[in-house]
Amino acid sequence: MPAPSAARLSIDLDALARNYRTLATLAGGAEPAPVLKADAYGLGAGPVGRRLWAEGARRFFVARLEEGEALRGALGPQRPARIHVLDGFLPGAGARLAAAELTPVLHSLPQVEAARAFATSRRAPLAVTLQIDTGMNRQGVSPDEARALAQAPDRLAGLDLELVMSHLGSSTDPADPRNRLQLQRFKAVRPLFPEAKASFAASAGVFLGEDYRFDVVRPGVSLFGGGPEERPDSRLEAVATFEAPVLDIRNIAPGEMVGYGSSLTVDRPTRVAVVAAGYADGLIRAARGKAQAWVGGLMAPMLIVTMDLILLEIGEARVQIGDMAELLGPHALLDDLAAAAGTVAHECLVRLGGRGERIYLGEA
Repeated sequence: MPAPSAARLSIDLDALARNYRTLATLAGGAEPAPVLKADAYGLGAGPVGRRLWAEGARRFFVARLEEGEALRGALGPQRPARIHVLDGFLPGAGARLAAAELTPVLHSLPQVEAARAFATSRRAPLAVTLQIDTGMNRQGVSPDEARALAQAPDRLAGLDLELVMSHLGSSTDPADPRNRLQLQRFKAVRPLFPEAKASFAASAGVFLGEDYRFDVVRPGVSLFGGGPEERPDSRLEAVATFEAPVLDIRNIAPGEMVGYGSSLTVDRPTRVAVVAAGYADGLIRAARGKAQAWVGGLMAPMLIVTMDLILLEIGEARVQIGDMAELLGPHALLDDLAAAAGTVAHECLVRLGGRGERIYLGEA
């Protein structure tokens, strides 16, 4: 039985499935390959992956080798998905990649060479993906390096190149000319590997139009309700709901200071709810003064965020001790919380649920 003061993180797998179907429809004929890195953005790669498999997903992306191994174990032999590891082929990783049937995303010539040497030593093909840097300047072989590989097929000997991909750097702004520049660069190198499928768009890229979708799209944060332009989008539903109970209700007189450091002085009679959550639970302290929570049927400004407690200004709302305040969810929207904290939806999600109760709703 959960403690009476425990925060609660609920993950609605039915809402997740509806978001997946929305993104699959937007993707047209492209295959949606969910990105479940960081334990599915902190929401549990096992339950999330199994539900997405039930919805038709057969390909997934993770960041770390350990994440790939964990997802393979969670899916089990009855769900033989292709799992791509974005870290690629790191020293000493070959045997583990092969044992878990993981596909490394190669993003440098040394990684290509190491993967080829491993495949040659084991005398068995190794499935790989090749990432091409089209202008994000983070990971990927350059277009010139990609051409050199294509012109010397022996450098890919023993490698089953199933997918070539790139990553957009400005897709949350549809008007940014960088999107079109990267697209042109990707289209120029894509024909070098005619036997491989192509992937270019992640969450926001799916919304940019048909030109960006190619064969495979990689939705991540939008699966969990994050809007493609870093603001709420009515086509996507909240998947995570983070709530915490009201511990106390207090009345503060005008002129009184609130919280640490005398940082807030109230200028009018102020009624507040003290809520049992804080940055130890993953909420971002910088959201204070800008974020709002849902409690008593109203949106309540978040005045203070401390390690274990939040103060909400509740006015005349009908709030009682023990009521649950929604700090993130269908009313307190993910992108609104991210904007209030000066960050992105991804960070808000992966920080949640450090302590307290976790509940899965819907079919797993």
